[in-house]
Amino acid sequence: MKRISKPLVFSEDLVERIHGLGQRIRVARIRRKLRQSDLAAKTMLSKSTIEKIEHGELTTSIGAYAQALWVLNLDRELDLIADAGLDREGLAFSVGQKRVMPRRKIDNEF
Repeated sequence: MKRISKPLVFSEDLVERIHGLGQRIRVARIRRKLRQSDLAAKTMLSKSTIEKIEHGELTTSIGAYAQALWVLNLDRELDLIADAGLDREGLAFSVGQKRVMPRRKIDNEF
């Protein structure tokens, strides 16, 4: 049976951001005087995956991007992605709102 999948739809803004990330990874590689094949060997990824990363391919796994950033010593800022303290929209929703939790019957039997 042939599997039918939906085409992936990405916003233009997201496409531009990931393309920019790929370009920054490329610049970092070149500044370190590494060839794509060198970065591929260090990341244990294929050269074609490195090419996809540098072109900002959205279907390339986030793990591949993270591995390239780690090898280039640029991975520290990954902690800031989706950081709850920097989530302005989420913080705005949570201000003044209480979480509603259903009451649970306490069972003291051990």
